[in-house]
Amino acid sequence: MPLTPILDRWRLTALLVSALMLAIAHGFQTFGGYQPCTLCLRQREVYWVAGALALAFMILVRLPGGARLRQLSCWALGLVFLAGCGIAVYHAGAEWKFWPGPSTCSSAGGAGGVSAASMQALINGAKIRPPACDQAAWVFAGLSMAGWNALASLGLAVLSFAAALRERSRA
Repeated sequence: MPLTPILDRWRLTALLVSALMLAIAHGFQTFGGYQPCTLCLRQREVYWVAGALALAFMILVRLPGGARLRQLSCWALGLVFLAGCGIAVYHAGAEWKFWPGPSTCSSAGGAGGVSAASMQALINGAKIRPPACDQAAWVFAGLSMAGWNALASLGLAVLSFAAALRERSRA
């Protein structure tokens, strides 16, 4: 089976994919100029949690008695990715106007998320409109970043559950 090497090292794969997804989001922000909205930031938090859990589980399963956590770790990662899928679907639905987004739908506005042009505009007294959760900033093949993230998160959840079932059969 072509997925066997990936499923056998699922915790490492989940860590690497989480880091890659965060890097892609950071690239869109830094090099593309797409500032994240509140829901974009929530989606990133899922990858931070998944990456941290994957790293912790990589260590735990190697400790004495840790082998019994192999299956549980995959189920836990699957649930985290499934939660990420839910957040991304909610965000994409708000973009498509299927339902309203959160009332606090603006970027965090921290110094790390403010561009030089935004700072100059603030100095000049211009009003800065933070990114809104109900407007897709970027669309490819009919899906926004949130839509693509929903598909990616769902795929990662499915692979996590497949890895858990593989661990069960190996136990």
